[in-house]
Amino acid sequence: MQDLLTSALDPRSVAIIGASDNIHKIGGRPIHYMQRHGYQGAVYPINPARAEIQGHKSYATLADLPEVPDLALVVVGGDKTVAAVEECAARGVKSAVIIASGFGETGPAGRELQDHMVTMARAAGMRLYGPNTQGLANFGTGAIAGFSTMFIEVPPMDGPVGVVSQSGGMSSMIYGLVRGRGLGVRHVHATGNEADVTAAEMAWAVAHDPDVKLLLLYLESIANPEMLAATAAYARERDLPIVAVKAGRSASGQKAASSHTGALANEDRTVDAFFKHHGIWRVRDPHEQARAAHAYLKGWRPEGRRLVIISNSGASCVMGADAAEDLGLPLAQLSPATQADVASKLPGFATASNPIDVTAALLSNSGLFGDVLPAVAQDPAADLFFLNIPVAGAGYDVDRFARDAAAFEATTGKPVAVAAWQESVAAPFRAHGIATFPNEGEAIAVLAQVAGHTALMRQPRAAWPALPNVQVPAGAQGFLNEVDSLALLAHHGVPTVPMHLCRTADEARAAFDAIGAPAVVKACSAEVPHKSEHGLVALNVQTREQAAELFERFWSKMDAMGVQRDGVIVAATRKGQHEFMVGARIDPVFGPVVVVGDGGKYVEALKDCAVLLPPFSQDEVVRALRTLRIAPLLDGVRGDPPLDVQALANIAVAVGTVISCARGTIASLDLNPVMVGAAGGGAVVVDALVECAGAAGRP
Repeated sequence: MQDLLTSALDPRSVAIIGASDNIHKIGGRPIHYMQRHGYQGAVYPINPARAEIQGHKSYATLADLPEVPDLALVVVGGDKTVAAVEECAARGVKSAVIIASGFGETGPAGRELQDHMVTMARAAGMRLYGPNTQGLANFGTGAIAGFSTMFIEVPPMDGPVGVVSQSGGMSSMIYGLVRGRGLGVRHVHATGNEADVTAAEMAWAVAHDPDVKLLLLYLESIANPEMLAATAAYARERDLPIVAVKAGRSASGQKAASSHTGALANEDRTVDAFFKHHGIWRVRDPHEQARAAHAYLKGWRPEGRRLVIISNSGASCVMGADAAEDLGLPLAQLSPATQADVASKLPGFATASNPIDVTAALLSNSGLFGDVLPAVAQDPAADLFFLNIPVAGAGYDVDRFARDAAAFEATTGKPVAVAAWQESVAAPFRAHGIATFPNEGEAIAVLAQVAGHTALMRQPRAAWPALPNVQVPAGAQGFLNEVDSLALLAHHGVPTVPMHLCRTADEARAAFDAIGAPAVVKACSAEVPHKSEHGLVALNVQTREQAAELFERFWSKMDAMGVQRDGVIVAATRKGQHEFMVGARIDPVFGPVVVVGDGGKYVEALKDCAVLLPPFSQDEVVRALRTLRIAPLLDGVRGDPPLDVQALANIAVAVGTVISCARGTIASLDLNPVMVGAAGGGAVVVDALVECAGAAGRP
């Protein structure tokens, strides 16, 4: 990856193919930017129609240059783009940025041209950025191989933020929003169509800049998940937060992303799971990225999520408590000693419990914030602090409020966020470096984000021991039948329901005698994975003759359907407190993926499930289950006992292990229902379906 750090982000020389003397044209703006922002390397404009461009000698062709440039910026269009890339490859250029559009994002013909350029570049050992990109910008070195107008509208300032985006427009927007908050931005890189270099690779390069303290990503696809995972792992090691926007959450958004950058959409819940698994915080849009940037750069790493609210308005205390509950931040339960200490500093009519209402007494005693904050800080339950000042003006010593808040934050390291919609109130807090917002919703949302992200980055990574390969039956194709599916799972530690596979009515009678009433009788055919849809399942079978009769009926029906008859199952009936499902599949982008959630016949309609990426722990499964709509059932409701969620978690881990260790021979597993009993009662898989890799469509 060193070529990314040197030839693209810190090049010794840059050639601009299609250079212009006009700084408002795409071919002129990069030269202007590099001159303006202190680039120290050689700049080589290439334009056969001019002898000089912006004070630099101009050359007719790349071959005329006195040296091979590290980086070439290609700003010509159409067929000239391909010819320019050919020339760069032949000359030995290390990196080329292709601005022009009209390639992979337009369809097969454009994709063919794009692939041709990549083939040429790789044969020559050259990296390509784009096409269809606004380019690269490193304000630490002054190497600006891009043309964004935003660098004129919002003057650059080097700083600790790095931006990597597939979209040029979004790279500029994120830059503008962050700079608008007074923060410096070092890297602004757009990867466009990602014909060669991906956003994940650029993120890796930026993450290795020791001066970058916050990495912001805008993605429309995740073309290189292994590299992004490696980047996230490195970022956790050096405590570098990564905050990502992944667009294309909806079907319409995914379609638009495809036409925008030629990206392939990733299923959104799996994207969420990938980000959580690797400690990347996902937000909805660039505004949320910029809103929290100051908080991250202050180094906030709270130990927990418990919030203290302090205001000079009782109504603001109430609204702050509402916002905290909406965002999952519990109010800190202050100890009696803390409350007594706070009360001693407030007038008798003020509220010393959390939320703390210092009342309008703040007008006559400007030191109340400075008195109350240290008193609360000693309480081990206090992780986060929110000051809400809805009204202040003449007579209020707002500057003292701000000084006291800043001194408290500096002394304790505790995060402090302020809500103040009056500019006269907000300005002093901002001047003292306090994270300040126009309302309680934004302020508390940032506290919740940083607390949640800190916990995510600190979460231990699960490690599974090495296991033997999972073997599917020799010659198996399509779906395994139910008996073989359950046998494979049982072999790897998954508890399954007792059953017998019968091929005669007498065997069905004998199986019933062994199983006992009530029993379940089901057809067994690898060609009929969904038996209930064909009337091939019978519950509550009470006699051996009923089992034999059902055998004859199902055997004949499978014959009439023209499907393979593997037998008829006689199984024990197992009931639980609740039916769950556990599934797994091989995602084309992310590899093994496990799904766990509400089960039964409505699973596809209700879709109340969570996604996990292996390896994961039992604790992670339990946390995922508690995000579901049915989460209240886990602890028992209306007299029902709590469920054995640990047993369900153990099954989910086992399923994840099976699909991971199958080495691509299993395409999917479907365990539904999984009967989960009361706490301590265990869980058992009643039905399962294993799909071998390369299976055809399901009947």
